[in-house]
Amino acid sequence: MTEQPHAPDVSIIVVNYKTRELTCAAIETAIRETVSSYEIILVDNASDDGTVEEVGRRFPQVRILANRDNLGFAMANNQAAEIAQGRYLLLLNSDTVTLDGAIDKLLSFARRTPEARIWGGRTLFGDRTLNETSCADRMTLRSVLFSTLGISELFRNSTFFNPERIAGWKRDSERQVDIVSGCFFLIERDFWNELGGFDPAFFMFGEETDLCLRAADLGARPRITPEATIIHYGGKSVQLRAMRATYVYAARMAIARRHLPKVEGWLVRQLIALRIHLRFAWSLMGGEAKRELRGYWREIRANLPAIRSGPIPRGEG
Repeated sequence: MTEQPHAPDVSIIVVNYKTRELTCAAIETAIRETVSSYEIILVDNASDDGTVEEVGRRFPQVRILANRDNLGFAMANNQAAEIAQGRYLLLLNSDTVTLDGAIDKLLSFARRTPEARIWGGRTLFGDRTLNETSCADRMTLRSVLFSTLGISELFRNSTFFNPERIAGWKRDSERQVDIVSGCFFLIERDFWNELGGFDPAFFMFGEETDLCLRAADLGARPRITPEATIIHYGGKSVQLRAMRATYVYAARMAIARRHLPKVEGWLVRQLIALRIHLRFAWSLMGGEAKRELRGYWREIRANLPAIRSGPIPRGEG
């Protein structure tokens, strides 16, 4: 291991973009609920909402990196990892609340299952209902076909028709998964460095999928435990729905290109584009009632050239 003497057990990394109050709550609850030795590193992506000043005032122990530009989620986490001292890195979204010693429990889980090499927990919405986005399985031709045709929506609780979402599993048992979400993502720092961290080509969305699939090539078998539970509100840093969807689709195009066999990857990319065309066509059939939805899909469809070449770099799309 490369950690320094008396290094903390874990470096908790929080990336913020204009979520001052949520970020303060995320830091406050992480501090309150964690007994293990830790450091907290906040990376602020050029927010103009006073986050840096507020966190500096309320939590002087937090190390703050204040960027002049919004560098995105991947690059910001890479920045923090470069100065982190902990044996483990914990990526913790700014719109989370740590519950009942969740970080300590996740660290214990990691020590108990070292072969996994990447670990995550269970996430809930603010009303304490299940938030399924803590993990996923990799995309396949089958999963994208069912999504494009709308079959996955008809059978939302079917694992067969929703294999990526692992539908039907309430995240209430330990399980191996393909992807752990970056909202609550634990990895040994040495392994992170071996992987080269996140690929900075991903501005937002898709970076943890890419990293987990690269990690799997080196023998990692990510695991989830329900013992470590947090609240994750979700999507608070992305206000424009069409922009968010554009980045998601572009990331999926990139994952298909990078991590699927050539022919399967090509077919998946065509299906992703077809899904966008079909949803736009469907929105045209609803008259005035679908005006907002029509505008949403029109904007995404207009971004198809950028989506096809994804991931979308900072400032595009």
